[in-house]
Formats: sequence, structure tokens, C-alpha cells
Amino acid sequence: MKLFTKGLLLIAVPSVVELALLGVVFDTQEQTAQAAQWVDNSKQILYQSSAIVDPLLRQAARVRTAMVTGDASLIDRHAVWVDLNDRFAKLDTLVAETPSQAERVRNMRRAIDAYREQSVAISRALHEGRSLRPYIALETGALPQQIAVFRDELAQFGAAAAQLDLEQSTALGERRELQQRALIAAVFGSMLIWAVTAFVFARGIGQRLEVLTDNAERLGSGRPLAAPLSGSDEIAALDTVLHQTDARLREAEAEQEALKTQLETRALQLAAVNEELRQETQDNEMFIYSVSHDLRSPLVNLQGFSKELHVSCDELDGIIGQARLPEREQRRMTQILDGDVRESLHYLRTAVARAAAIIDALLRISRAGRLEYQWQRVSVGRAVARVVDALQGAIEQRAASVTVRELPPAWGDPAAIEQVFSNLIGNALNFLDPARRGRIEVGALEPGPVDESEPRAARMRTYYVRDNGLGIPAGYLSKVFRAFQRLHGDVASGEGIGLALVRRTVERHGGRVWVESAEGAGSTFFVVLPEQPVRL
Repeated sequence: MKLFTKGLLLIAVPSVVELALLGVVFDTQEQTAQAAQWVDNSKQILYQSSAIVDPLLRQAARVRTAMVTGDASLIDRHAVWVDLNDRFAKLDTLVAETPSQAERVRNMRRAIDAYREQSVAISRALHEGRSLRPYIALETGALPQQIAVFRDELAQFGAAAAQLDLEQSTALGERRELQQRALIAAVFGSMLIWAVTAFVFARGIGQRLEVLTDNAERLGSGRPLAAPLSGSDEIAALDTVLHQTDARLREAEAEQEALKTQLETRALQLAAVNEELRQETQDNEMFIYSVSHDLRSPLVNLQGFSKELHVSCDELDGIIGQARLPEREQRRMTQILDGDVRESLHYLRTAVARAAAIIDALLRISRAGRLEYQWQRVSVGRAVARVVDALQGAIEQRAASVTVRELPPAWGDPAAIEQVFSNLIGNALNFLDPARRGRIEVGALEPGPVDESEPRAARMRTYYVRDNGLGIPAGYLSKVFRAFQRLHGDVASGEGIGLALVRRTVERHGGRVWVESAEGAGSTFFVVLPEQPVRL
């Protein structure tokens, strides 16, 4: 049963009972009012009945006086009879619902009417001068016969009215007492029914709400929930949802534990792989360093011997000139020395110089991985200003403009960060398009939001070096940060390790570097560096 239906029942049942109690109270009040009306009628009946006697007796006295004095005017007073008729009419109305009393009123009316006819006859005899002998016998007694009959009927009527008044007064008292009891019963019944309703609510709904609240607290604190509530109302539905949520949370916790275990396993594996990579990187750096040093000595010997061979060729050239050989042999010897030998020496010395440059590049890459950084807050703006000052000659030679925006500080090694921007700005100068005025811009992007929930989160700043130079073809973008990869070799010299050193240095700072470029439109190199130390 839904809570709405239960609420309606909790309201409807007490309301019906209260309406029934009110009905009893109203019925009792109506009966009491009716009993009071009856008592009032009884009092009116007694008053009207007692008020009839005096006018009638006074009329009888006037009739007797008229018979003695012969004055008929004492009898001819119609107001008495009108007053008596009015009083009898009121009595008829008051006793209409009491047949016995109504009959007595009619008997009294007939007696009065008979006496009135007798009075009229006496008055007519007095007016006509006739003898009153026939009427003397009727008036000689204590009371006329009709009045005696009237008084007997009136006495019975009064006794019955008094008895009825007593009964109705008693009934009125009982009705009023019953009314008070009904009112008290209604008040206490209303209090009782609402108390029962409150008890039912507390037992049927309040306890269920307490169980629901307790389950919600248990769910919030991670404790096991109590048994599900029975029923089909909204409270049971909410409790079912709480149990479903608890089951899903426990499933999620189990999955989280499994994922945590997997993550720890993967972290151990990753740590092992990183250690292997670190060891391999260290071995590679040591290998490069060793090989570079081992190759430098033979290269130095080759450079020395090639110089000695060059000097020897000059000496042989002088000796041949002084030997006065035949012209044909002299031309042949000169062709060999100046052509094959000198050309071979030139290629040899060029190859040796190239090998020496490659060895130096390998040594710089090796040092970049092994160099100990001095970590501190670095003013990137000052570092870029020093780079621009150092490259001022090349900037003026190429008639280029360099714009430096506001650059926020970074966390890292000052010399390494300065070398990063030196390589990027130097590359931008080297690969400007000679067909248009060169423009280089150095700036920083607006910082993005930092996820403070991550314990290792650090605020990162993104810097950029933008130029309007030759640009990089799309197919070559993935190779620009590899060592010994050179594009536009006819435009600028170098070994092709500058961008590789930039990537190595930036990654050691915990950042990253990438390029966006369009051939013929220019390039933009982005460098991400930490603004503060990484929180461990």
C-alpha cells in the first residue's frame, strides 16, 4: 500500500469517527433543545390555563350584579369573550400534540360557550323587560353550572399539565446530562482516536523510517545494512534502492581492490621495465662515451698523418720541379700528385672532420643524459634575453625581428633551459625564408587547470617559439626530434642533434616538446616545463 493511501486512511478513519461523535453530540443537542421547547410549552400552558379563570369569574360576578340591578350593560362586554377566545386559541396551539389535553380544552370551550349563551339570554331578557325567574335557579349557587364544569375540566387540565411539565423538566435534565456526557465522550474519543492514529503512525511508518534512516547511515559509513523492509510503499522502495546501492558499492569495492592489485602489479612491472631502460640507457651512454673516446685517438692520428701527407705532397711537388725530368714524366707526376693524391687527401680530411663532428655530437648527447642539474626557479625571460643577445649578430645579418612576450618562470636547471631556447631560436634563425622578412616570436600560453586531487599534480607552463620560415613537410614532422636527422641541409650546416638534445633535456625536466608546422608558412615549437617542483 502506498504512503499516500496510508496517509488518507490515517486521516479518514479518525475523521469518520469524529464525524460520528459530532453526530451524536448534535443529535443530543437537538433532543435537549426539543426538551427545552417542551418545558417552555408546559410553562406557557400552565400560565394560559391559570389566566382563563379570573376573567371568567369576573364575568360571572357582573352577570349576577346585572340580574340584581337590572343593568344589562354590565353583561354586554364582548372584550371578555374575545380575550377568552384568544387564550383558548393559544391553548389549542400549545396542546395540539397532546390529544387528552386538547380534548379537555374543547370541553372547557364548550362549557364557556354554554355560559356565554346563558349570559346573552339574560342580557336579552333584561333588555326586553322579561322575567329572570328561569335564570335565577342557574345563578343562585356558588357558581353557575357551566363554570363549575369549566373549573372541573380546568383542574384536571392543570393537574395533567403540571404532571407533563414535571415529566418534561425531568426529561430536560436527563437530556442535558446526556448532552454533557456526549460532549465529554466526543472530546475524549477524539483524543483517543488521534492517540491511536499517532501510535499506528509511529509503529507502522515511524519505525520503518527509522530503519530506512539507519540503513542510510550504515551505507554512508560502509557498515552492513539491516534486513530489507517488507511492503510495497515508497519507504520499502527506497530501502530496496539502498540495498541495491550497497550491493553495487561492494561490487565496485571488490573491482577496485582487483584493479588496485592489478595496478600494483603493473607498477612493479613498470618499475622493473624503467629500471631496465635506465640501465640500458646508462649502458648506451657509457658505450657512446667509450666509443667516442676510443675513436677520437685514431681520428687524431688520421688528421695528423693526412697533414703530413699533404706536407709530403708539397715537398714532392718541389722536388719534381727541381729534378728537371722530361716534360712527359714531369706532367705525369704532377697530375698524380695534384689530382689523385691531393683529391684523396681532401676527401680523407673531410671524412675525418665529419667523423670528429659526429663523435662530438655523440659526446654532447651522452653528457646531456648524465649531467647533474641544479634545480631551482629559473627566470625564463632572462634566459631568453641572454640567448637573443648572444644571437644578435645572426639576427642582424638575416635582418630578422625577434619578439619576446612575457615569460613566466619555470622549475629546472638554468643552463639546460637556456640551451633549450638557444637551440630553438637558433634553428628558427637558420631556417628563415630568404624570400621574406623573418619574424620570430617567443611567448607562453595561458595555464590550464590543475587537478588538485592528484597527489603528483604540478602546474605546468607551455612556452612556444614561432617563426615564419621554410616550415617542415608533414611527412617529416615525426622525425625532427631524432638525432642526425637534417632537413634543408643546403640552407644551414650542423649535425642534426639540436632538437634531439632539446627533447632529451625537456623530458628530464618532466615536460614534453612538440612542433606544429606547415611547409612554406613557418613552424611553432612548444615546450612544456614545470612551474614548481612535482609534489611527491
